[in-house]
Order: sequence, then C-alpha cells, then structure tokens
Amino acid sequence: MIPLYGIDGKPKGEVQPGTAFATPVRQDLIQRAVLAERARQRQPYGVDPLAGKRTSAHYHGLRHYRNTMMNREMARMPRIHGTGALHFTARFVPQATKGRKAHPPKAEKDWTLKINKKERLLALRSALAATAQARPAGTLAFPIVVEDRLLQISKTRELLAFLAALGIPLLRERSVRAGRGKSRGRRYRTPKGPLLVVHAKPAHALGVETVAVKDLQVSHLAPGGQPGRRCIFTETSFKQAGELGGEA
Repeated sequence: MIPLYGIDGKPKGEVQPGTAFATPVRQDLIQRAVLAERARQRQPYGVDPLAGKRTSAHYHGLRHYRNTMMNREMARMPRIHGTGALHFTARFVPQATKGRKAHPPKAEKDWTLKINKKERLLALRSALAATAQARPAGTLAFPIVVEDRLLQISKTRELLAFLAALGIPLLRERSVRAGRGKSRGRRYRTPKGPLLVVHAKPAHALGVETVAVKDLQVSHLAPGGQPGRRCIFTETSFKQAGELGGEA
C-alpha cells in the first residue's frame, strides 16, 4: 500500500498501486523507447538543393580545339569563363572554392526510429514501476500520492510550501559539464526535479514540471533513459497510471 497525503502534508489514508507498478524494470526497453520518442521530436534539416550550383561555370574538353580546356596544365573541372579576374576560376565541384557540398544533409531524411507498440507500452509500465523503486528522500519514499485537491493550489509558493512540508527539495544545483560540451553552448548540467503527474491538466502553471496521465511518455518518467525519477501523483492519476498499457 502507498500512503495518501493531504494538501497539508499529513497522511490521510492509503491507496492500492495498480498492476503497472509491479512490472519488472526493463532498462533496455526504456532506453529504446526514449530514443524513439526523441527521434520523433527531431526536426529534419538540410541545405538548399541549389547551394553551390548557382554559377555559369562549365567544362568543355574537346582535344585539338581552339577553345579547349584540356592540355592547359590545370585540373579538369567546371570553370568560369570570360569574367576578368574570375576567368577560369573553378566552381561547382566540391573541391572548388564556393562549390557544392559532396554529401550535404538532406531535409527528406527520415529520422524516426521504430518501436513495437507492445514494447513501448511495456517500457511505459516499466518506467512507472521504476518510480516506485526510486531512492527515498530523507524518510519519504516515492512515488508520493496526494489527494486531488492538490490541483486547487493556484500559486507556486503554495505548492513549494506543500513540497517543503513533505521534505521534497526542489533546489537543483547545476554542475559544469565534463568534456568538450563546455565550449559548445551546453556548459552546465541541471538535474531533473520531481515530476507532477495529474489526471487533468491545470489551467495555471504549478512551478514544477507537470504532465497529464494521457500525455505521459517514457521520457517523462526516465529522462535520458535513466529510470527512477521522483514522481508525485494525484490520487486519481495514480489509479489511472496503474492501469496504463493493459496487459502489455
């Protein structure tokens, strides 16, 4: 049984976890599902199909011809003709200045990764089960189930006060990233805070990452493919989450 807390931070009963929370934790499936979800969110990108090709440069290589481009002791490649300083300057080919790319990224590339429906549902149930095995914060074990009146909180400071009453720290100390990423715009790493899972999306921001059960994804429960995120459920969402995936 899981203790049920009121919005005053005190226990007021118990709830029975659903079958999803008894699913064996499959980290391999969780990582596959997270990669598939990330791939679906990736935006295709590519270069202009005509990049490096907007030029009058051309090549003509007839032998023993008055205007031939052969036997001139220069590489046989498309060149600009009759434009002063640019006369016979190579263009178009990849090895030429301002030439096209040899193998540019193409916008039509499909970045999606496939995962079977049953495997995805099993990964979701497995990630839910991992939240019940999260390391306790002090004397409080996760997941935390709170009565539905939690959604009546309209101010962030009230929610923070409630979480402080439960002993859940929200301070996320960022650290300097190891490796080359420090010089590539991702100098700091900020750990994920607790996830609030609700049965109905609130009309106002609650100050913490919030997701409805119907929108729940594996990446919410296992960011970066690492299961065991600290989660806070409302009573109704906890019951709904326990039945996710059916018999997958």
